[in-house]
Amino acid sequence: MIYSVDIQITAPVNDTEVTDRVRDAITNLFPDADVEFQHGELLGEAHSMDHFSEQLHRQEILDTARGEFFGDQRGDAFSFALKKQPAFEGVVNFAVGNPDELGDIQVRVRVDEPDVESFVDHVAPPTEEGKPIVDDADDA
Repeated sequence: MIYSVDIQITAPVNDTEVTDRVRDAITNLFPDADVEFQHGELLGEAHSMDHFSEQLHRQEILDTARGEFFGDQRGDAFSFALKKQPAFEGVVNFAVGNPDELGDIQVRVRVDEPDVESFVDHVAPPTEEGKPIVDDADDA
């Protein structure tokens, strides 16, 4: 299956922060992101969540990710926020509740093909007892 997605990533850069460190926080989770600085924030664009998905599997937080993705789904898009410091370390930590005082990394994913639910199943598959459920149809 070929997935067609547009990922927009934004992160504020405060006066007390080093721009390159915030850029690294983004590219540690989205290595193929094209990131540029504009008006006090970094704007990134990517077209793959493969590395991000690998990290979700490694950290065993697929159910959490699915909740975040479907929790803010609107039509053909979903959004979520990530904490900067863990992202700098290459760790996925969803920002929930009050935003961090330095701001969070905001991610918006628009899915062109096939659809949001199928793409989320690809990035963060449903689980049973914490393990991804393998669809037998995928093996055929």
